[in-house]
Amino acid sequence: MMMFLMMMFFMIPLCLKKNMFWMVQMMLFFMMFLFMNVSVKFTLINNLSYMLSLDILSYGLILLSIWISILMIMSSENLYKMNFYYNFFLLNLILLLIMLFLTFSVMNMFMFYLFFEGSLIPTLMLIIGWGYQPERVQAGMYLLFYTLFVSLPLLMGIFYVFNEVNCMMMYFLKFINLNMYMLYFSMILAFLVKMPMYFVHLWLPKAHVEAPVSGSMILAGIMLKLGGYGLLRLMIFLQEINMKMNYIWIVISLVGGFYISLKCFCQVDIKSLIAYSSVAHMSIVISGIMIMNYWGLIGSYILMLGHGLCSSGMFCLANISYERLHSRSLYINKGMMNFMPCMSLWWFLLMSSNMAAPPSMNLMGEISLINSLVSWSWLSMMMLMLLSFFSAGYSLYLYSFVQHGKYYFGLYSYYTGVSREYLLLFLHWFPLNIMLLKIDYMMIWI
Repeated sequence: MMMFLMMMFFMIPLCLKKNMFWMVQMMLFFMMFLFMNVSVKFTLINNLSYMLSLDILSYGLILLSIWISILMIMSSENLYKMNFYYNFFLLNLILLLIMLFLTFSVMNMFMFYLFFEGSLIPTLMLIIGWGYQPERVQAGMYLLFYTLFVSLPLLMGIFYVFNEVNCMMMYFLKFINLNMYMLYFSMILAFLVKMPMYFVHLWLPKAHVEAPVSGSMILAGIMLKLGGYGLLRLMIFLQEINMKMNYIWIVISLVGGFYISLKCFCQVDIKSLIAYSSVAHMSIVISGIMIMNYWGLIGSYILMLGHGLCSSGMFCLANISYERLHSRSLYINKGMMNFMPCMSLWWFLLMSSNMAAPPSMNLMGEISLINSLVSWSWLSMMMLMLLSFFSAGYSLYLYSFVQHGKYYFGLYSYYTGVSREYLLLFLHWFPLNIMLLKIDYMMIWI
C-alpha cells in the first residue's frame, strides 16, 4: 500500500513541469493497472503496511477513486488548451487522490477522520478556483460549513470511543458494543451530511452547479461515497443502538428520496437535475446500510460503485453540451440529436444505467436494496415503487428534453464530438456494465 502512496507523492513534481498534462494521466493509468493486480482476500485484511490495509470494501472504492481521477484529467482538456493554471489543477488533483487513498485505506479511526475532512480542501479549491460562475464562492461556503458543522461531534465521538476502549483500530472495534444515544448521533451525522441525506442535502446541488466538470465528477463519483464508507465502517460498534434508531433514517431517506425525485422534474438546469438524482439514489443506499442485513450492505456497496461511474459520466455529458453552447439550461440544450447523433447514443446508454436498466451495476445494487428493505418492512414497498418509477421518469425526461425537439435558433457555430470525449464516455460506461460479470466479488465482502 505504501508503494502506491509513494508513487502518488513522486508524481507531484511531474505536475509542476510544463507540458506534462497527459503524462500525469498516463502515470495514473499505470498505477491503476498495478493496483488492479493487488491480490485481495475476501474475508481477510491484507496488504498491510504502516497503518494502511486493504479489504474488498476499501479496494473497490480506491479503484474507483483512481479511475475517476484519470477521467477527470481527460475531461478537463480545455484547461490545458487555454493554459488555465493546469499545473496547479494537476497538483490539486493528485493531493485529492492521496487524501482519498488514505481515507479508504487507513485502519486508525482518528486518521480516517483526518483524511475524511482533509479531502474537503482540494475539492473546495477545485470549485472556487475553476468554477464557472461568481456564485461558486457561496457554493464553496455551503460545502465547507455543512460538512464542518457536523464533523466536530464526530471528532468528539472518536475521542470518547478511544477513552472508553483504548483502541482506535476499526477492525478491533467489532468486539465492543456502545449503546449510547449521544455517541450514536455524534458519530453518524457527519456521514449522513456527506451522503447527503434529505434535509441536509442543500449543499450538493449548489456545489455541483458551480463546480467545473472535474469537480462535479469527483463530488458525484467519490465524495458521496465517503459517507457510505464511514457508515459501513463505524456501524460495527453501534449495532445495538442502530437497531433502535434505524427506522428514523430509513423513513427520512425513503420519503425524502421520493420527494427529491419529484423535484427533479422541476429543474431547468441539467447539472442540477443530475445532482438531485444523486441525492435520490443515495437515499436508498442510506436505507440499505441502516437496516444492517446482508442484502442491504452488499446492495449499498454495489450501488455506490455503480452510481459513482454513472453519475460521473452524466456530468461529462452535461459538460460536453456546455462547452459548445455555454449554457446548462434545458431550454437551450434542446434538439441535440440534430447536431450530435453519435452523442445521443451515449446519452441513452448512461441514462438507462441511471434508471437501473440491465446490465448495469445499478440494477444489481437496487435489486439487493429492494430485497433488504422489503424484508425489513413490507410497507417500504410503496416508497420503493414510487422511487423506482420516478427514477426512470426523470432519466427519460432529461434524455427526451435534451435530445428531441427544436434546437435553439441562437446557435451560430457548433462542432460535433471528438474522439477524446467518446473515449471518456466509453471508460465510464464500460466498467459500469462489464463489472456485472464479476459481481460475486462484491457479494462476499462482509
